[in-house]
Amino acid sequence: MGRCALPPLLRYPTVDELSARAATLVTRHPHRARLRRVGTSRAGTPMWLLSVGRGTRQALVVAGPHPNEPVGGATVLRIAERALADPRFTEDVDTTWNLLLCLDPDGSRRNEDWLSGPYTLGHYFRHFFRPGFLEQPEWLPDGAAAAALPETRALLALQDELRPFFQCSLHGVDVGGGFVELTRDLPGLAERVARIAGRLAVPRELSPYDTLYWPRLGPAVYRIPPPRRGDLAAAITEAAVESTWYHPHRYGTLTAVVEAPMWGVAAVEDGSPSPDAHAVLRTVSRALRRDTRLLEGILARVRPSVSRGPDAVRLLAPVDDYLLVGPGLADAWDPDVHDGTARPLPPLDTARLTTLAISGRRVALRTAGLLHQLVTRAGHDPAGALPELNRLLDDWCADYRDRYGARWIPVARQTEYQTRVVLAAFELAARRAPGVPARGEPHAESRSGEPEWSSEPAVPMHRE
Repeated sequence: MGRCALPPLLRYPTVDELSARAATLVTRHPHRARLRRVGTSRAGTPMWLLSVGRGTRQALVVAGPHPNEPVGGATVLRIAERALADPRFTEDVDTTWNLLLCLDPDGSRRNEDWLSGPYTLGHYFRHFFRPGFLEQPEWLPDGAAAAALPETRALLALQDELRPFFQCSLHGVDVGGGFVELTRDLPGLAERVARIAGRLAVPRELSPYDTLYWPRLGPAVYRIPPPRRGDLAAAITEAAVESTWYHPHRYGTLTAVVEAPMWGVAAVEDGSPSPDAHAVLRTVSRALRRDTRLLEGILARVRPSVSRGPDAVRLLAPVDDYLLVGPGLADAWDPDVHDGTARPLPPLDTARLTTLAISGRRVALRTAGLLHQLVTRAGHDPAGALPELNRLLDDWCADYRDRYGARWIPVARQTEYQTRVVLAAFELAARRAPGVPARGEPHAESRSGEPEWSSEPAVPMHRE
């Protein structure tokens, strides 16, 4: 193992482990790596930025924007190791890597009950936490000037300070496949993503719900539309709101949102036609309506006994969000509902139908998991909701596993996939951006068209 490398991560790092590992890298490389505090969370947790290199051009990578998507923490450490080990990522392209270890450390701490495993769907959803939409720090529902969260203000200040030519936000998909969203096109990225995903056996999501109405730049690569005003339901489901993805656009920044899956589903990259798409949509829509009614009934029973205190308020906010959007999604997908307000769905192949079915079930599972935590943390269950919630969680997780073939992707492989995609996007962006040093191309390429760094052993597969 080289001096730049830390011991491999075979599980997701906690907030404290992220800062400790970053500090170790700085101790080993004091002249090439720095660690500084760039903000403080609502609960008083430091927000750390690890910088590698001394170049004049800045790259910014943001981990942990959604706290239930922890792969980004492992990825920023891996990127730091690569940048320290190979001058093609720093000196040769006059670049400094700025790696924000975790944008939402408070939310990430609330997910630590499942971070070390066992990595089962039931364990994940029973300990899942993701804040309500208005507490997610990447979004600017009232514009940058009115940003309320200290985590958001810290990121905005960092963007204004660095003016990065390349920004990357690291996300995860709990069940599905990997994909990339861009604020500008990067020709060649879709081919790179296909090669990386193929080598690491990670499915690509060819029709993600997030990008349902967004322009497609290539298989599993989509363009993020400019922000627009919309109601809260549209903002939650379509990111139809101003965001920190677009805030540095004024500086010429290209933003890439890189999604890596936790449980892979092969059918999300199946572009074959469906024999009866409307029948599938009816089934999915009716299931979401039924599930929403069930969960609304459970919430009505438990709310009086679990709604006290700030902890309950933080858990109830996303529950209310999911129950708000569920019926609207069901109506938007149902071919028998024609109220004239919903946009028509794009062409429906197996991949898109699978994604819609997974997305509908995700809304229900997240809601049930949060309700399970509310009752469990309250320490009493006067409404008798826990047995019903446990049954629903077990049944719906089994549906993911048995009907859709959801299979766990080891943490090391998730991390390697996301790291390679980030570096591929960085390379393409560096070639296009002004100021590339005259001393050479950013990266030599192998005959496959992938940078040579990708030929190194990817992950300790024998230890997966």
